Amino acid sequence: MHDSATVASRQRPLGRGHTAALAAGMLVLGCAAQFTTGTPVAEAEQLSRQAAPSVVEVTGSQGDWRLMVDGSPYQVKGLTWGPAPDQAASRMPELKRMGVNTVRTWGTDATTAPLLDAAAANGIKVMNGFWLQPGGGPGSGGCIDYVSDSEYKSTMLSDITGWVDTYKSHPGVLMWNVGNESILGLRDCFSGQELEQQRDAYASFVNRVTERIHAIDPNHPVTSTDAWTGAWPYLKENAPALDLYSVNAYSDVCGVSQDWNSGGYSKPYIVTETGPPGEWEVSDDVNGVPDEPTDVAKAQGYTEAWNCVTGHEGVALGATLFHYGTENDFGGVWFNLVPGGEKRLSYYSVADAYGGRVGGNTPPVISNMSVDTPTSVPAGETFTLSADVSDPDGDPIDYRIMINSKYMDSSSALVPAPGFTGSGPFTVTVPERLGVWKVYLYARDGQGNVGIETQSFRVVPPEASGTNVALDKPASASSYQKTGSGAPFPPANVTDGDDSTRWASDWSDPQWIQVDLGSATSFDHLQLVWEAAYGSHYEIRVSEDGTNWNTIHTMSNGNGGVDSLDVSGTGRYVRMYGTERGTGYGYSLKEFGIYRN
Repeated sequence: MHDSATVASRQRPLGRGHTAALAAGMLVLGCAAQFTTGTPVAEAEQLSRQAAPSVVEVTGSQGDWRLMVDGSPYQVKGLTWGPAPDQAASRMPELKRMGVNTVRTWGTDATTAPLLDAAAANGIKVMNGFWLQPGGGPGSGGCIDYVSDSEYKSTMLSDITGWVDTYKSHPGVLMWNVGNESILGLRDCFSGQELEQQRDAYASFVNRVTERIHAIDPNHPVTSTDAWTGAWPYLKENAPALDLYSVNAYSDVCGVSQDWNSGGYSKPYIVTETGPPGEWEVSDDVNGVPDEPTDVAKAQGYTEAWNCVTGHEGVALGATLFHYGTENDFGGVWFNLVPGGEKRLSYYSVADAYGGRVGGNTPPVISNMSVDTPTSVPAGETFTLSADVSDPDGDPIDYRIMINSKYMDSSSALVPAPGFTGSGPFTVTVPERLGVWKVYLYARDGQGNVGIETQSFRVVPPEASGTNVALDKPASASSYQKTGSGAPFPPANVTDGDDSTRWASDWSDPQWIQVDLGSATSFDHLQLVWEAAYGSHYEIRVSEDGTNWNTIHTMSNGNGGVDSLDVSGTGRYVRMYGTERGTGYGYSLKEFGIYRN
């Protein structure tokens, strides 16, 4: 995984007792001690660079392997790393207190040095990743032909080995990780026999990279991550030079050991992403969108995942749990341990699993959250949000309510609800824009902790009084989109009574759409239900003959959603004449309701 956080939403992430007995390790720990007691960051980083590089090995035999660092056993107690490298110096001490000894990245380049420096200064090591296209799919870097694209492979081999040579002597390096979820992602680029050939070719390229890394740096192992154990047969057949396998597994993490046993593998593995079930794994809720686990369930998910990893003794060498990220957006709330820098229940769950010491004050706990009318909230009106909230430490709780529109427009941003009142239950005002939203209840304790719960709700058009005389009547327009995703979007969609369909115009001004009522008809009210692309300036016109028009209403500050207009008139034809679009797209109407009382 690797977006808003990169997470988080992952379009599928795509998937996340330090010992140092020898002198080099003691020197690193010594640097960390100086750093945490006031040594300036620059001095601590300089000391960490002067420390000798660790020698890391996979030792043992079938079913009885160990990861060794400078001759001492090392179980990976890790987190995937999300913040910018320049934040590492300020954040690594916190990870150390959590009991974390490893962080994992998806890319290694010139910006990696501060991360390695800060990690080494705190006795933490880095699993350095190298991204190979397509990652989890074309959206993660594009499709590559691993059978024939020699230029791409040559470029990546040169880049990877160059950075290995740059950082191989850094004491913060634990191992190298070549690729992330590309064997899975290739299915979005190829199919049939060609897909099999590409997967074999990709695994062979991973092997070639591994051999070159070994020649440059014999002191650090090489692994390769994919999104499911179904990738391992390709690595088993084509990448024998790998020292160990890696896999991203969430709800299926407890099945990895069985897959390993069934596959007859002869290498150990690390789980490089895991935690509670992802968006792509859970069942849908009443509004047909993924039902996000509760804060409590997420915390339990990390504990259960770690127990399954450690239960495969002698084979699973540890895990990097997903995700130490600070994004406070859709994906960040789903997976991040510290969204906005605030600690979740999951943060404390991971610290407990790793034997960390992070203090006793813990977040508020939210349970039994519900929306009273989740499937039908009229645009601009309110619903009641109820929840049981308690703070284990008796701290006063401060509330905030946010909303998100991802399931309408792919936005990851959380924005404040248009309004809310109360301290539980809450009366929440919804947007005017139709569709399925998510509402988030934040409960803060003033101690740097936060509880977050979320539910979906569907915004629908307000009920209009009277009879919709436009229903199923003919409609025509200046233009409509005939091609593109979901097209065509013809004018007839605005009178079909279905707000899941829409008319969409060309991307220019002016544009119009009109309804033929069949004969001169009087009306008292109009309801224009916009899609995301709306008209900010438009006129309502009527005509008896479709040629001569009278303007009966002018809108000069439209903001989308639902425009309910108390406009009366008479005519056979009723037209919305748009003069200025509210977005860079065209005009897009779901319904053009014309009501008579």
